[in-house]
Amino acid sequence: MTDPLHQELLALAQEAARRAGTLLRDGRPADLAVAATKSSPIDVVTEMDIAAEKLITDLISERRPDDGFLGEEGASTEGTSGIRWVIDPLDGTVNYLYGLPTWAVSIAAEQDGETVVGVVAIPMRGETFHAVRGGGARATGAWEGERELACRPAPPLDQALVSTGFNYVTEVRAHQAEVARKLIPLLRDIRRGGSAAVDLCDLAAGRLDGYYERGLHPWDLAAGDLIAREAGALTGGRPGERPAHALTIAGTPGVFEPLQRLLEDFGAWHD
Repeated sequence: MTDPLHQELLALAQEAARRAGTLLRDGRPADLAVAATKSSPIDVVTEMDIAAEKLITDLISERRPDDGFLGEEGASTEGTSGIRWVIDPLDGTVNYLYGLPTWAVSIAAEQDGETVVGVVAIPMRGETFHAVRGGGARATGAWEGERELACRPAPPLDQALVSTGFNYVTEVRAHQAEVARKLIPLLRDIRRGGSAAVDLCDLAAGRLDGYYERGLHPWDLAAGDLIAREAGALTGGRPGERPAHALTIAGTPGVFEPLQRLLEDFGAWHD
């Protein structure tokens, strides 16, 4: 039976993601500049990240004033309703800064600490992905209507296409490059798109066989993780652990476990 609260949260997340995506796509100034940096001088925030997060939090607060927030650009309130929104208003900021199309708005809703709704809008593709816990994952795009998502049948690992990302801290990046060097000969190939949310949705849509990354925050993966799982993918971190800052792994059944073993052997979670 469909939970009316979850449907309410989904509709609100879809509206917020659509409005924020339109703002980011149509409001991007020609002279867009860096407004601040985070972990390093190349880990940037633009004025548009900040504007998009404000749009999202203002809209949700107006409709649901008792909910909490966790947002990349500073939104952090506890709330009293048991619902917390986990928001990345612009995942793929460097892509956006350079005019590359791989960026997204990611919005998840947690109920009592568990993600129950996830929406990822990818405006430059004209695609929006969404999932409700236990209800499957779906997307709209250039095709007609709403498409139910299912990850690809698992290939042998040496035929798997896997995506990853790199940290903005130099020492961590160097270690991640070494892990990728060891992994590449064992796979079909590695891709690096620049947005964790987009990568997880592409896995859900059957465009990738696997994905891994170190250094993700809750807002990077909350919505995409739910969408991937509801499309049949497995997600986790180090063996026996959930996706975490130390390591996030996602893959089709049959790819996930051997990929996880290799990443553990290669110390992908180490500095």
